[in-house]
Amino acid sequence: MSTKILIVDDSRTIRHQVGSALVREGYEVLEAEDGVQGLNAIGAARDIALVICDFNMPNMNGLEMLSAVKADARNASLPVVMLTTEGKAELISQAKRGGAKGWVVKPFKPDQLLAAVRKIIGT
Repeated sequence: MSTKILIVDDSRTIRHQVGSALVREGYEVLEAEDGVQGLNAIGAARDIALVICDFNMPNMNGLEMLSAVKADARNASLPVVMLTTEGKAELISQAKRGGAKGWVVKPFKPDQLLAAVRKIIGT
């Protein structure tokens, strides 16, 4: 059984780029277009090993989703990596205080993202 990773990003292109890199490494990929869909996906598939989440999205942004994930005891230990164009130290600090395990700035290098994924989930 392969390890499931959820990609939450309103950009189809980014979801495809991230997903392609992960699938090539043998991960199973689930996708969501915003934080609301991301939370629904987490609720429906309890075996997600990692969430890669954009910061700026409609309906529910990445920080709001992170907060909702961490507030639910069933998901509190689920690692979340923020993947975003935002590079401001205050936002990174806020996300880390909120429980994010990492922060990757777009445009990203697939090898950099895969190294972070392997480090966090130990595969």
